[in-house]
Amino acid sequence: MKIKAAIVYKPNDPYVIEEIDLAEPKEEEVLVKIVASGVCHTDESIVHRENSIHPVVLGHEGSGVIVRVGDRVHGFAPGDKVGLSFSYCGECFACVTGRPYQCEQNGRLNFGGRAYDGTTRLTKDGLELSNFFNQGSFATYAVTHQKNLVHVPDEMDLRLVGPLGCGIQTGAGAVLNCLKPEPGSSIVVFGCGGVGMSALMAAKICNCSPIIAVDTVDSRLELALTLGATHVINAKKANPPAVAKEITNGRGTQYAVDATGTGVTARSALQCTHYFGMLAVVGAGGEFTLDIGRDLGARVITGITEGRSIPTEFIPQLIRFHLAGVFPFDKMVQFYDFEDINTAAKDSLSGKTIKPILLMPD
Repeated sequence: MKIKAAIVYKPNDPYVIEEIDLAEPKEEEVLVKIVASGVCHTDESIVHRENSIHPVVLGHEGSGVIVRVGDRVHGFAPGDKVGLSFSYCGECFACVTGRPYQCEQNGRLNFGGRAYDGTTRLTKDGLELSNFFNQGSFATYAVTHQKNLVHVPDEMDLRLVGPLGCGIQTGAGAVLNCLKPEPGSSIVVFGCGGVGMSALMAAKICNCSPIIAVDTVDSRLELALTLGATHVINAKKANPPAVAKEITNGRGTQYAVDATGTGVTARSALQCTHYFGMLAVVGAGGEFTLDIGRDLGARVITGITEGRSIPTEFIPQLIRFHLAGVFPFDKMVQFYDFEDINTAAKDSLSGKTIKPILLMPD
């Protein structure tokens, strides 16, 4: 079938919206009419990466309505509202032990540009196009595997659901699934983008206190105060470890989240914690160096992928929190028409918009 999709032909090229061909879903796949798709920094990392999977249709935070299903699809039917999340094999040690977020096939299935069977459903005048996260949701329709799908209740605004499949579940899951802070425990979050803001909202759900937000942009810090932060630190104007220890009466925080992806910032987040503190490193990329004696001590550092989430369980939980009014992630969202994808990507990269969401044409 003919669809519209945003293609990046070569590294550093802009998105070009063109008509392309989308093949029919295979046995365990579904055809989804995309309603909206979040724009994530991970998409931008592929845009600018040499020797990557270009030409490619990016987008990995999609939401929409199922149009058709393959013969071996179970639990989903045409007309179902769904969110799309990451791919996993379901067979490796990580998957069979309940940790699909750490699937041994993660690189191939999510970043390799092909479906589970190693082929692509996307072509342009005979040219094969890669997809992303087995979605390619920067398009009016997508074919994806049933493992990527999460049911969405009718009362939830489907336009908002996509980012729950990656960035938002990553930040919220770092707190709710990994750190699991006790009520009244202290936490600091570095980076007030979509991932960091989600961690802040999760910390509020856990009744943490104080909740300290660290960023370099005052407008983000102001929003952080409305989403759960009790204190904010502009890292350009103050030393975060020193201020965090002042706020916690000299002890340091019990927990920390680094959502920036930079080693220097992760070390600063670690230095905010007290001697038995725990740091969750969420952002991707950057070397992390530390002084084992001064920085580490009895502290714990752990890496987080996709919020350590099982999407079919965790995304519905986040939706319930949102519908209950305790997870207001819509406050950091801005909608863009699909045709304005390059503006949305630019605004995401610059930090002007925390979480852009593209709305597909009817």
